[in-house]
Amino acid sequence: MNKGKRPIGKILMILSVVFFYLPILYMIIFSFNDGKSLTSFTGFSLRWYKHMLESADMMDALSTTFSIALLATFISTVAGTIAAIGVSKSKKLIRDLMEQANNLPIMNPEIVTAIGFMLLFITFHVEKGYVTMLLAHIAFCTPYVIISVYPKVRSMDHNLADVAMDLGATPFQALTKVIIPMLKPGIYAGMLLAFTMSMDDFVVSYFVTGNGVSNISIVVYNMSKRTNPTINALSTLLILLIVVVLVVINVIPAIYKKKRGQNVEKASAATGVWKRVVAVVS
Repeated sequence: MNKGKRPIGKILMILSVVFFYLPILYMIIFSFNDGKSLTSFTGFSLRWYKHMLESADMMDALSTTFSIALLATFISTVAGTIAAIGVSKSKKLIRDLMEQANNLPIMNPEIVTAIGFMLLFITFHVEKGYVTMLLAHIAFCTPYVIISVYPKVRSMDHNLADVAMDLGATPFQALTKVIIPMLKPGIYAGMLLAFTMSMDDFVVSYFVTGNGVSNISIVVYNMSKRTNPTINALSTLLILLIVVVLVVINVIPAIYKKKRGQNVEKASAATGVWKRVVAVVS
């Protein structure tokens, strides 16, 4: 019975992969198309990549997107980690309230969050632009960092920090030398999630921007109203960047662990040889 279900599962898996990745492959191929057509390939060319690099609006959007994403990721990671540690030390009632308050912006429809930020800035007469977009990104990225770090805070042994301070460490040293290293997996997960959310955001950015400040999502939205193959070139470069980041995140630590394991084995072997030499000499 299970053997009969296996081909169906494989077929569904293949169809899912084709459904998700065929449009991306199609887009990559047509980013090298010489013509404007999105249906017929007229010849290989880097025309649209050159057009993208020569477009001041697109380069400004790329600069704005990455600068805001990096700043929002750094600030939200620091704030979210401190908040997660602080919530874990609070009383149960406050802890439960903070957990629900943290889940609210995550569960909220993005359009509601965007309108809320827009009304907030209008109410306090804050001029919309780069700063308002950065503040909005920090605000909606921080809850994702908290929800990633908080389970690690709950599962760690809090007595280790007390032991470190009993042995002479300052509270800051206990935080940086003991607590933070134990929270690294959750911090890295929250950092990547915050960076992804900031890079991918359109709705909130669209409602809180002004003065000609645009990120990639807004530029692509404006360009999609007419046929513009430059979008394909831009998207292809972003996909390439994502692939490189994934390789760095997954492959380099694996290579490091493998080399570290080999060094440990060599050290163990050398120790064994030395012990045998000492035994023979003795």
